[in-house]
Amino acid sequence: MQKRQFITILSGAMLAGISGLARAQRSGTPGVTDSEIKIGQTLPLSGPAASYATNGKAMAAWFDLINAEGGINGRKLKLVQLDDGYSPPKTVEQSRRLVEREQVAFVALPVGTPTGIAARGYFNSVKVPQIFVGSGAATWADDVAKFPWSLGWQPLFTDEGRTLAKHILQTRPNAKIAVLYQNDDAGKDLLRGLKDGLGAAVKQIVREESHEVTDPTVDSQVVSMQASGADVLVMWGSPKATIQSLRKTHDIGWRPAIYINQNSSSVPTVLTPVGLDKAKGVISAAFLKDPADPTWKNDPGLQAWSAFMDKYNSGAAKDYNAAYGTCIAQTVVQVLKQCGDDLSRENIVRQTRRLDLELPMMLPGLRIKTSDAHPHPVTGLRLQQFDGTSWKLMSA
Repeated sequence: MQKRQFITILSGAMLAGISGLARAQRSGTPGVTDSEIKIGQTLPLSGPAASYATNGKAMAAWFDLINAEGGINGRKLKLVQLDDGYSPPKTVEQSRRLVEREQVAFVALPVGTPTGIAARGYFNSVKVPQIFVGSGAATWADDVAKFPWSLGWQPLFTDEGRTLAKHILQTRPNAKIAVLYQNDDAGKDLLRGLKDGLGAAVKQIVREESHEVTDPTVDSQVVSMQASGADVLVMWGSPKATIQSLRKTHDIGWRPAIYINQNSSSVPTVLTPVGLDKAKGVISAAFLKDPADPTWKNDPGLQAWSAFMDKYNSGAAKDYNAAYGTCIAQTVVQVLKQCGDDLSRENIVRQTRRLDLELPMMLPGLRIKTSDAHPHPVTGLRLQQFDGTSWKLMSA
């Protein structure tokens, strides 16, 4: 009797083990086991764009929360983050390491436009998903047929430019416009969208100035734009460049109507260092709630997010970039939930085209909805204006 009971228990244990092994083998995906899904990420943990590292830290924290709740279908999420210093050649090197040495299943929220584009060819050649790239460059939507393993997430910079152009034409039809843009695909996309949106009024752009992300200062560009006689200033750049531009504009007594890009609109990390009074009147397009904005202090979504940050990302700034990273992490989690036990790389990409969700930290009225015909996740934008204390949504 004891021998028969032992055999029964042993058989049960063997069957459980075989079942678990079968789950892992069914996917055939590197980085996926019965208990774990390994995800890769490149981001600037050092260098001039290191402020964007907040995105990745927030993603890691959300994955910690998911793991504490038991993971996804019994599997824990392991995020492998490698520093690329916002250098495209380094991104390619680190991307290869993630795939070939770390054996990740896929890469999520690799940060940056030039860096993401540099690594895109590699990911598509080895058929590893490069999903929800931290960039609004139009190429992530326009070239998805050519690079099916790569996908962006946020609204496109071209759409952002068109949105700003529409507002300029409505409120200042005779404006003289100066543009300061980052000299990469992202900055050029915003400039292209702005020009498209202006249409025949594109001749009202009286000065274009570019800057590199590595430039120590943009003071000379600001002085040049003031000399052009412009009364509208559109700026696209990193938080560092935006801070410098806003400060210099104020210091030299230039008072144009100012538009800044969504990625550099955080109250604590951008506007506070500038001086809240100096930033009064600035306009930006947005799709996320700014966690530091008093407008949302009683919002249930913001309150739940703040509690999450206190527990899993303690000490980190509760800013726009952290909210951004959290939202993309939540989107990744939804994709993996939809995958079930089919964690093949093909199905991971497929499920990015099957999303229909509303995220608590997105602005009211905005929703993620994707399909094969329209795979880009976030397409909506709303205009907001800073009143010296908080951002106020403008009428649609």
